[in-house]
Amino acid sequence: MPTPTRAGLEETAGRLVRLYAGLALYGTSAGLQLRAGLGLPPWDVLNQGVARHAGLSIGTASILIGALVLLLWIPLRQRPGLGTVSNVLLIGLSLDATLALVPAPSSLWARVPLLVLATALCGLATGLYISARFGAGPRDGLMTGLHRRTGRSVRLVRTCIELAVLATGFALGGSVGVGTVFFAVAIGPLAQFSLRLFGPSGSRTVAGNTAVAAVAPVPVETPAARPGTASR
Repeated sequence: MPTPTRAGLEETAGRLVRLYAGLALYGTSAGLQLRAGLGLPPWDVLNQGVARHAGLSIGTASILIGALVLLLWIPLRQRPGLGTVSNVLLIGLSLDATLALVPAPSSLWARVPLLVLATALCGLATGLYISARFGAGPRDGLMTGLHRRTGRSVRLVRTCIELAVLATGFALGGSVGVGTVFFAVAIGPLAQFSLRLFGPSGSRTVAGNTAVAAVAPVPVETPAARPGTASR
C-alpha cells in the first residue's frame, strides 16, 4: 500500500469537510422545507408519512428508511462507501435538529421565502457532498443497481422510484403541495450549478447527466483513485 502524501492527505481532508458539510446542509434544507409547510420532496413525503404512523421523528424515519434501502443493495450487489453510511445517519440527525431549532412561520409571506431558501440550500448541499466522492447515497445506489439489473434507462428507473415513493408517502399522510412541484423543477438546475462549482474534475459529466459508472466508493486511503459520487 503506497504511503499517503501530504497533498493526498490534505485533499482527503478537504473532501471529508465537503462530505459532512453537504450532508448536514441537506438535512437542514429538508427541515426548513418541512417548516415551510408547502409540500415536501418525494422521499421526505414518505419519511413524514412513516413518522406519523410509527410515532417517530421524521429524522428517525429517514434513518430507518435509508437503512432499509441499503438492504436492497445486497441482491443488487452495490457497494456502500463512507458517504453512503454517513448519508443515512447525518441527514436524519440534521433534519431533526433543524426542526427543534426553527419554528414554523405562520405567514404565507414567510413560508414562501423559506421554501425557496430550503431548495437553494439543498442544491448547494448536493454539490458539496457529491463532489466529495465517498460513495453513492442509498437511494441513488438503488437507482443505479436497478438500472444495471433491469437494463432500463436511469431516467425511467429514477422516475418510477420517485413516483412510487411519492404515492406511498401521500397515502400515509405525507405533505404534497406546491413545494413538491417547485422542488422537482428547481433542484436539477441548482444541483447542476453546485456540482460545477464544487467539483474540480468530472463534475460537468455528473451534473449534466447521471453518471451510472461513477457511483463506486473511493477509498479514503487512496485520494488519487477514480472519482465516485455520493448522493442521497
